[in-house]
Amino acid sequence: MQTATFARAYRNFDRRPPTLVLNADHRPLSYFPLSLWTWREVATAVYLDRVNVLSVYDEQIRGASLAIDLPSVVSLKTYVSQEREPSFTRFNVFLRDGFACQYCGSLEDLTFDHLIPRSRGGRTTWENVLTSCARCNFEKGARLINETTLKPRALPRKPTLPMLQAKGRRFPPKAYHASWIDYLYWDLELEA
Repeated sequence: MQTATFARAYRNFDRRPPTLVLNADHRPLSYFPLSLWTWREVATAVYLDRVNVLSVYDEQIRGASLAIDLPSVVSLKTYVSQEREPSFTRFNVFLRDGFACQYCGSLEDLTFDHLIPRSRGGRTTWENVLTSCARCNFEKGARLINETTLKPRALPRKPTLPMLQAKGRRFPPKAYHASWIDYLYWDLELEA
């Protein structure tokens, strides 16, 4: 995407474009959603010497006693471990399941379904919740899988953070600055 389009995409969000935040190993902290900071967050981090500035926009941030070039890409000085457990959120369930109904493959009107319904003692866990469209969820109702014709494409399981990161790489950002491209997706395997 060209820089002009990128600027238009963020004009209504904030007057200044966001900054791509990388871990100390120069990989994004998150791919989906992409790890971005506002100009205020990055200005604070630069002032407190918590980040390395890797690339800048053609714009400055001016304060009462300081003027700095607005960073477009920064890396943290301290490594943030990616070995932590992923948070159990609706978004992460959708990401794990590729934003598609696990019964019919629909991409519309998504919600989540309990394989063992809560009314039958099912819990809200990674292993019991999957992405479902509203139609399939309604059709399944409070029945177990063996009591219906609906069959999940894959049984739900708890993902690792690297699994979610790999899934997130399939959804490139709609708007990005040209300076970011050198830092995005560099760790993907190249096709022969």
